[in-house]
Amino acid sequence: MPHTQQFASDNYAGICPEALRAMEEANRGSATAYGDDPWTLRAADAFRRTFETDCELFFVFNGTAANSLALASLCQSYESIIAADIAHVETDECGAPEFFSNGAKILVGRTTNGKLTPETIRAFVLGRTDIHFPRPRAVTITQPTETGQVYTLDEIRAISATCRELGLRLHMDGARFANAIESLGCSPAEMTWQAGVDVMSFGGTKNGMAIGEAVIFFDRALAEGFDYRCKQAGQLASKMRFLSAPWAVMFETGAWRTHAAHANACARHFAQQVEALPGVEIMFPVEANGVFLKLSETLIEGLHARGWRFYTFIGGSARFMFAWDAQIARVDALAADLRALTTTDAA
Repeated sequence: MPHTQQFASDNYAGICPEALRAMEEANRGSATAYGDDPWTLRAADAFRRTFETDCELFFVFNGTAANSLALASLCQSYESIIAADIAHVETDECGAPEFFSNGAKILVGRTTNGKLTPETIRAFVLGRTDIHFPRPRAVTITQPTETGQVYTLDEIRAISATCRELGLRLHMDGARFANAIESLGCSPAEMTWQAGVDVMSFGGTKNGMAIGEAVIFFDRALAEGFDYRCKQAGQLASKMRFLSAPWAVMFETGAWRTHAAHANACARHFAQQVEALPGVEIMFPVEANGVFLKLSETLIEGLHARGWRFYTFIGGSARFMFAWDAQIARVDALAADLRALTTTDAA
């Protein structure tokens, strides 16, 4: 039996109808293995139409592999990757980027909101240039950031220009890329290669798919040998069509944007209901599908006692993530419980 909907993570959500239908269709009969099948070719064409460029792409099982293998393709073992201090590649991937790059070091830039700046990047590159320091080679940004904020196109362009000036490659962790696209209302091309992004990890799981992420190389030369990296890392799916088919249908129907728009709208709806409550502070602007609240221990314990699950791992804030299938009635129930607890707490 399904559990009552929670907002601790958008990974809690099930499979969206479009992705499930694609997998069911791909399951009707047999197909060539390891990606040489009609579904994978169809998905690749859908990606290239969506991004308006002849990109090279690969399908892997999860985001850790997508990020880590992409970054490994940009760096030698004696080089380094500049990332924000709360970036997923730094805090939540168990050293996988360092492992798959055979030792490339992550240089952590201090931030207040999870956003890197050209100044932070420049300081790393120009601060040390001697042979004893791991030479910076790549920059990774998360879009949206781990605080739910979205880099503007101008911010991405400024970072990209700094990367070009300093001889760095730019990677985008797009675990929630669809939510960022809907937030800014721009095209995928405008947010990526037209803004100077070299390679991107595109998240399918948080967008309604059962499993699977895509690694997109906008500079095809950087993809040299990436198929071997995937095989060596255990990321080459034999029945590739079950990873690729949902992408094809999600793009062709526009579901990837529709579901992201709904998730973002639910986040805004929740934020609007709680932003004026006593003892509740929205810690970061609500720009995608996440809401971060600063709550007292009493309010946190009260929500837990009422059965709500959420994480408090970023600055002690209570994080609520809204998925493609977020139910407005459940969003309202969460807001109502928080309202009742603040009334009790104030009394």
